[in-house]
Amino acid sequence: MTDRIGYGATASLVLAMALWGSAFIGLKIAFEEIPPLWVIFGRMLFGSLVFLLAWRWRGSIDYRKGDWAYLLALAVCEPCLYFVFEALALERTSASQAGMITALLPLMVAVGAFLFLRERTSRTMIGGFALALVGAVWLSLAGDANEHAPAPLAGNLLEFLAMVCGTGYMLLVKHLANRYSAFLLTAMQAFIGTLFFLPLALWFEPLPADVSLTGWLTVLYLGVVVTVGAYGLYNHGLSRMPASRASGFINLIPVFTLVFAWLLLDERLNATQVMAAGLVFAGVLLSQLRSRPPAPPPSVVLD
Repeated sequence: MTDRIGYGATASLVLAMALWGSAFIGLKIAFEEIPPLWVIFGRMLFGSLVFLLAWRWRGSIDYRKGDWAYLLALAVCEPCLYFVFEALALERTSASQAGMITALLPLMVAVGAFLFLRERTSRTMIGGFALALVGAVWLSLAGDANEHAPAPLAGNLLEFLAMVCGTGYMLLVKHLANRYSAFLLTAMQAFIGTLFFLPLALWFEPLPADVSLTGWLTVLYLGVVVTVGAYGLYNHGLSRMPASRASGFINLIPVFTLVFAWLLLDERLNATQVMAAGLVFAGVLLSQLRSRPPAPPPSVVLD
């Protein structure tokens, strides 16, 4: 399987997951001294500057009639709504818990592909999704309010809404990846994100007056390394393998997030949350077990 997919695509996806896992910690650190909308705007702005400097390597464009709607929907899903929900979530829940909620994303992509693309699914996958969803709810309800998670239930719900947006983003990227390079798709996200978050930041939050070097470097890391690097790596990998298979790599994000949160933020899960997290992982693993999916109805015609 790996030979057919290519080691390059696999390595790109693993590295992208590590960077996305670190993003939860970076956002937590930046939010301590910079208002969330300004953090996201700065992240998009730094990313956009990198893409402008590297524009000569943008790749080819094969625009087809109606693509503007898909491109706009992709940007609305992520970064626009995704980062709004995630910023609100990380003000209320811990990086560890938010990272665990991302374990639901591969299953949500599979369900979305079944509902909107008529891709085959299986009872095992549906059962795994249900089990992981129960684990995510349990994780949220078992959370104790503390300095890292003042309102874990609300925060985890907002992170789940971010995953809904992420699901739409993944399905749209797969639809467009054959006609647009990973560079172009990622650059478009950064440009639109910059234009989207600037007026929101100006309207809703005061301009930060005193930001430390750590704060600026964290935003720079989020913009250059995570926005440019992680999204570019992910879009590259996704363009070279099926969306359902690529989405499985998302399961690595909670692992990286838990490790980084433990090392850098000294975050801990309580005993009940550890069991709930285990239930999430069990559901994800169950969803990956191979079983014979039901045949599609003979009346279905795929375009």
